[in-house]
Amino acid sequence: MRDDKIMDGPVTNLTFEIDAGSRKQKLGDYLTDNLRGLSKMYLRELIKTGRCEVNGRIENSGYRLRQNDFIELGADLSRGRSMRPEDLSLEIVFEDEELLVVNKPAGMLMHPSHRENSGTLLNAVVHYLNFREGGSERAFIRPGLPHRLDKQTSGLVLVAKTLRSHRALSRHFMHRRVEKRYLALVEGLVRPDHGSIVAPIGRDADLKSWGVRADGKHSESRFVVRQRRPDGTTLVELEPVTGRTNQLRIHCESVGHPIVGDAKRGGREFARLCLHAHKLGFPHPVGSAWQEFETPAFF
Repeated sequence: MRDDKIMDGPVTNLTFEIDAGSRKQKLGDYLTDNLRGLSKMYLRELIKTGRCEVNGRIENSGYRLRQNDFIELGADLSRGRSMRPEDLSLEIVFEDEELLVVNKPAGMLMHPSHRENSGTLLNAVVHYLNFREGGSERAFIRPGLPHRLDKQTSGLVLVAKTLRSHRALSRHFMHRRVEKRYLALVEGLVRPDHGSIVAPIGRDADLKSWGVRADGKHSESRFVVRQRRPDGTTLVELEPVTGRTNQLRIHCESVGHPIVGDAKRGGREFARLCLHAHKLGFPHPVGSAWQEFETPAFF
């Protein structure tokens, strides 16, 4: 029987897909590395009490992860002083009983980490769903994040309001049933009107960074030129065919057109990273009716 004392706060549903750089790592160690705001003891208890599943099965802390393993975890992030509801501004693009579509601003972290435990999208969503003025009396809503954007990337984000929707949307992402398009302002004038960037992406264990590597995983991004600007930059629409860490930023750099604001990869200094998730399409988690949303980029 589960001990509900370890879940005395709002439960956040988290998902992780294992890439080549994390395979063979123990499940307990992987969660400790990626959820540093929570104690090892608390994470071990979550695994022990069946609140963590790998590919739909309960595993122990010593389970050796394999590439493409899919982890689902329900955790009370406030146990590690990582999360509290905060009344922050949110741009809600769409809402129904099952989900939210939010236009995340650049500079906002998706969920609390060991370095930042406030001001995140999750802090704001928990407050919006449960404590906003005029909210009706109902059971506490525990939102789930079936996908993520980098802190510096703006744009459309899906938030699940129910466990069934979180699981369904996570499966949609895992099986590539979700259509994502990004707008990026890149350095230089991109000559072809459209094309694909195919370059393997992997992690340098020593530098702890991601980049194009011969031993990396197959990665592909498609692009379409939207505007060539007089200042020597190009606005492109990007489609990540695969979903590697920092894929769009790495691929743009690899072809000599780093994203403006991505100083780490050769882009000029700018007020923000000029990367925006402007279009999102997916089957609704209940009934599978196709949903599609779009927001403009302001750069």
